[in-house]
Amino acid sequence: MSVMEFVPDYRNVVDAARNRRPARLPLYEHIIAPEKIEEIRGSRFVDLYKGNYGDKKEYFRRFCAFWRDMGYDTVSYEACATLVIQGGECLSGRIPGLIRDRSDFEAFDFRGIEERFWARFDEDFRALAEVMPEGMKGLGGIGNGLFEIVQDLVGYTDLCLMSADDPELYAAVFARVGDLMVSLWRRFLERRAEVYAVCRFGDDLGFKSSTLLSPGDIRSHIVPQYRRVVDLVHAAGKPFLLHSCGRIFDVMDDIIERGRIDAKHSNEDQIAPFPVWVERYGSRIGLFGGIDMDVLCRRSEDEIREYTRDVIARSASQAGLALGSGNSIPDYVPAAGYLAMVNTVRESRGDFA
Repeated sequence: MSVMEFVPDYRNVVDAARNRRPARLPLYEHIIAPEKIEEIRGSRFVDLYKGNYGDKKEYFRRFCAFWRDMGYDTVSYEACATLVIQGGECLSGRIPGLIRDRSDFEAFDFRGIEERFWARFDEDFRALAEVMPEGMKGLGGIGNGLFEIVQDLVGYTDLCLMSADDPELYAAVFARVGDLMVSLWRRFLERRAEVYAVCRFGDDLGFKSSTLLSPGDIRSHIVPQYRRVVDLVHAAGKPFLLHSCGRIFDVMDDIIERGRIDAKHSNEDQIAPFPVWVERYGSRIGLFGGIDMDVLCRRSEDEIREYTRDVIARSASQAGLALGSGNSIPDYVPAAGYLAMVNTVRESRGDFA
């Protein structure tokens, strides 16, 4: 079996995000760990990221080439805001928050986050733009959504306590982080919109059984801030994709109708198999993902191929569809499982002679 010449076309992913049927079924991944790319390629390149600007360009050239050679129409890349706050350590519950009370909040240097963000990542976006393969564009932008940034500033447990102890401060933190996001996204879109086909952030609002905050709090404090960012993205002529893990059915209608997202990614079978998302929301938004990560990690290659073909068949009614893992490809996902999924999608669209 040989691979026919692949010509990437980012418009396929734009169509999927806008819930239109693309010319071919696009592949999508939220993240592919660079270390996994090294393993599949059999060559090292990750250390280039730490070098000078020429090294960084070579890093992104190899990074983009992998996505192209695997049959993707877009390259997923985002720069995470939490990396210049607490490195995601408070978000993960490993260290305490920076904002515990009203005096912390009033003294906190939110502008400093912006300055550190652009000092760290502006060069990355520029290098990516300079090496983007013909026919491809980026998918991503400013990583971390409102809830994740708030958690890295406050901490999840302390945030829940704040909601009861000081509701006004609780609301103010969400509003101020919304201002931060708008400022970051406005500058990103002014500088890099033409390099990106679809904009997104990841904001995990739930876990297996429910949302992490009450649906009412998500509607009041999170969805309106999403809308501010999504409106900026739409004004730039781009569709917006929300990545959010968890059982968030209680707030999906609000996220679609009031948040105005164009597409949604992330699913796992313990919550609901992908065809359930298609049945519930496929007439309104594009849906990305489909292949449960547990399947990729634990099942045989033949089982993964069969599972992937079944998801494609059962999702055939969905116009805006892009297939890939239900979450991401971290370094612990077996390369053979990932390749079985990708090659099954490519086989279904006739990429192999």
